[in-house]
Amino acid sequence: MRIRAALIAAGILTMLYAVVGGLADPGLERVGVLIFLVAVLAAHDAVWMPAVLAAGALLTRLVPRRHRPAVRVAAIVAASVTVVALPLVLGFGRSADNPSALPSAYGRNLVFVLLVIAAATLPAIGRGKIRRKKSERPHEGGDDPADR
Repeated sequence: MRIRAALIAAGILTMLYAVVGGLADPGLERVGVLIFLVAVLAAHDAVWMPAVLAAGALLTRLVPRRHRPAVRVAAIVAASVTVVALPLVLGFGRSADNPSALPSAYGRNLVFVLLVIAAATLPAIGRGKIRRKKSERPHEGGDDPADR
């Protein structure tokens, strides 16, 4: 509980710092910032949260209970990385007369990062299988009916 309180306090202090810094900036267009914040909130509530909830419902139907936490974390991380990388993958900002703008193979790199996320999830899933196999083994001298 103390960690949660510390994280909440850190978040509030960070937001206060941003608000005070923004209000102290003479070049800040407050109406533009307000429109941006309302648009971000609307996009979050209208697009991102329904997508996360639908993906969670789908994972609940497709993934066994013991693997769900790891798969959910991996899915949320993968979706977040994809949302951030998508403008680069689609080439927004690339200009024909400037070959050095967005010079990398962002699509290939996104696939690589998604594969790394999947590979990092596999040990968590495998660990559950190992624990289950150990707990299913009969104990020596135990009450296993096959030993009788």
